[in-house]
Amino acid sequence: MSSSYWTEILLILNLSFVCLLSSATQVDYDANAIIINGERRVIFSGAIHYPRSTSQMWPDLIRKAKDGGLDAIETYIFWNAHEPQRHQNEMQIFITKIVNMCKEANLFAPQGGPIILAQIENEYGNIMGPYKEAGNLNQPKWGHLKQLHEAIKLGEKILTSGNVTTKQFGNGVNLTTYSNTTSGERFCFLSNTNTSQDANVDLQQDGKYFVPAWSVSILHGCNKEVYNTAKVNTETTVMVKKPIELGTKLSWMWAQETIRDTLHGKGRFNATKLIEQKEATSDESDYLWYMTSIENMGKSSHNATLYVKSSGQVLHAYVNSKHIGSQFGYDFEFKQPAILRPGKNFLTLLSATVGLQNYGEFFDLGPEGLAGGPVELNVDGMASLNLSSNIWNYKVGLNGEAKRLYDPNSPHAHIWKTSKKLPIGKPMKWYKTSFKIPPGTSPVVVDLQGMGKGHAWVNGNSLGRYWPSQIADTNGCSDTCDYRGEYKPEKCVTNCGNPSQRWYHVPRSFLNDGTNTLILFEEMGGNPSHVSFQTVVAAAV
Repeated sequence: MSSSYWTEILLILNLSFVCLLSSATQVDYDANAIIINGERRVIFSGAIHYPRSTSQMWPDLIRKAKDGGLDAIETYIFWNAHEPQRHQNEMQIFITKIVNMCKEANLFAPQGGPIILAQIENEYGNIMGPYKEAGNLNQPKWGHLKQLHEAIKLGEKILTSGNVTTKQFGNGVNLTTYSNTTSGERFCFLSNTNTSQDANVDLQQDGKYFVPAWSVSILHGCNKEVYNTAKVNTETTVMVKKPIELGTKLSWMWAQETIRDTLHGKGRFNATKLIEQKEATSDESDYLWYMTSIENMGKSSHNATLYVKSSGQVLHAYVNSKHIGSQFGYDFEFKQPAILRPGKNFLTLLSATVGLQNYGEFFDLGPEGLAGGPVELNVDGMASLNLSSNIWNYKVGLNGEAKRLYDPNSPHAHIWKTSKKLPIGKPMKWYKTSFKIPPGTSPVVVDLQGMGKGHAWVNGNSLGRYWPSQIADTNGCSDTCDYRGEYKPEKCVTNCGNPSQRWYHVPRSFLNDGTNTLILFEEMGGNPSHVSFQTVVAAAV
């Protein structure tokens, strides 16, 4: 592992220690419990990834986490957010801020080591994620988790100090009992791991219970059901998007992303190999240009086939300034015909990432971009010519990024154009429009329907990458979702035939009372005339 990886791990552990001490004078533990100020505790922790929301949103998220029954907030240290350039570290400012907010809410940010007694399965946590993107409560999931936390807290003392026994009833039904022989207190979990058959369980003097398949009932005193994972009785809401009346239709300006320099092989540095993309870009941009040239010594053009082995995720290929094709995926092979003219021929490959690997063994070492290739040309059916060891010129990022076209205060405002007919469906375009802040406090989203793939900014603040033209498989969804049984990727699939994301949250802290600016960089070709702003409100079902 890299040194920065271990630095991150140490910072997480240090953050945990600091946050615990901020709310307690003495912290200890044994095999059964965390002991805070002499009191044995069950600690419920939830994650808030603070860079994924604005600092103005943190207090509301922390409050909702506490209201939902959490005792602690755990977080990661996002190193790239705090040190975008070496020795320019702003970590202390952000960490101190969120730790103080947790302290004010009387919460503990614990992670790792003996601090965690047990973990609710990731499957359950993912399916039951309690918040929508804009911070709205995701009901009934938030309420169902809140009830779970409350139910377990009823047995906190005995769960952290009592004896435990398990009785098997057969067919996947078990009764786990925590008991205190001195006081006679009991606390029980009645589980049914059968994936298809519900169970009716008679506990004699402690009552009779219906336990649905693949569920757990919590019995307070072992004689009163206070919770069952499959019995949902909290409010169900849906997120309703309401169009914002802006008075007039959005009026767009546009600018062309200039690529003449890269189409003619002009880069910033060179190497006689195909460099891995993260190594070359240092996270400065999603884009890396690979450029080389080939001499055709004959007097006539030749038919050729370009072959590129890419580690992902998007590749656009140009030969002699002509776009010959694009492809995307993880670890794919690009193969397209091209024409080689007499004399010097320019080959330009634009590699784009859409998010790096974030799980698996040694994920930080996973290659991106061309990463050694190979890149080959097959000319008129002859033996393939391997270009991997050619002199390759490199350029990080887009010219529009260098000119900060995403910033309304960029000094290159003269680049923007207006025309009666807006260019649409064309790649490598920048679009710009203005809008007024909507009234009220409801979360604001921008609907990027009609766009292809690119990046969005409001008042110079990034909303993230978008790709609504990438449509999910139309197969696999159904009208019903069976929660029973172990989780599988194809289980309870939704949103078939739709983009994975179409609406993007615009934090109100990004907006001002006057005119606001939305800027889009369109990589593949889209139509911004369909873009609109909406507010999101929760409505009961």
